[in-house]
Amino acid sequence: MAVAFGKVILVGEHAVVYGVPAIAVGVNVAATASARVAAQSSLTLGVRRWDLGRREGDASATTDDASTPEARAFGELVATVASGVSPAPQIEAEVLLHQPSGVGLGASAAIAVALARAVSDAIGRPSSERPAAELLAAARAWEDVFHGKASGIDAATAFHGGCLWFRPSEPAERLRLQSSLRLAVAVAGPAVSTRLMVESVAALRQQSPQRFELLLQSIHALVQEARVTLLLGRWKELGGLLDRNHRLLSELGVSTPALDAACQRARDAGALGAKLTGGGGGGCVLALTEDDSAERVLSAWREQGLHCFEASVPGAPPSDALPVT
Repeated sequence: MAVAFGKVILVGEHAVVYGVPAIAVGVNVAATASARVAAQSSLTLGVRRWDLGRREGDASATTDDASTPEARAFGELVATVASGVSPAPQIEAEVLLHQPSGVGLGASAAIAVALARAVSDAIGRPSSERPAAELLAAARAWEDVFHGKASGIDAATAFHGGCLWFRPSEPAERLRLQSSLRLAVAVAGPAVSTRLMVESVAALRQQSPQRFELLLQSIHALVQEARVTLLLGRWKELGGLLDRNHRLLSELGVSTPALDAACQRARDAGALGAKLTGGGGGGCVLALTEDDSAERVLSAWREQGLHCFEASVPGAPPSDALPVT
């Protein structure tokens, strides 16, 4: 069984599309997948199934799912994983998703990473022995079908877990934390297309280029400062940076009253800081907590009827950043 992590972006979402670094953390196992070589390709995700081709002479096959986004994405992923294999294998795969989708937790990337690992194992190329870059390329091929040109941060975090420093087109680095990072995460709005939110930010850039550049510079400086606070374990300072990042994201137009309210409720319950995470427009917020505030934050959210959970990123002895790709 192949696995992949969920993700939350601590700081830098949206700006990362424009070359600004971002910091993300892997949270819990988000997806598991299994795959096998078969007579006919198919993909099962939860209770949904896509038959990606008919057996010749199979009169019982009355639908053709090959043109759906899921089929195209799966086809791109398999072609990338099985590059050089002839004839091209037919793969039957199943995926279980263990976190909500479409709310900023990287569900699509987790599915892609779990599938890439499972397909590689199925064709006799053990995923544990392959370079990370090969499997991440397959995951990005899946992601690009749904999100346009994906930044790669979701896939990298789904693959590696931990706390990652990420800049497009450069290797990710694992940041070694001095102590565990405790987060609370809540779904504070309905699922929203990441592509639509990225396009809305691009429209703002076109309409107000000077203002956009100032916001981008502010986020860039904030991300650099957040890296230092993480490496030194200064959680209260990090909480303030999360609050600032949320305000900047609001100025980019990707927050909502519901996301703002969920963040404020977390702060009122004792969180060190809170912000939206992911594409915005809906979806999730995260709060940085301490041992004595985590349950208070979760309880405050549950009183509002929000689905929420706790996640932690383990610490490690101080060391230099460790390249992971």
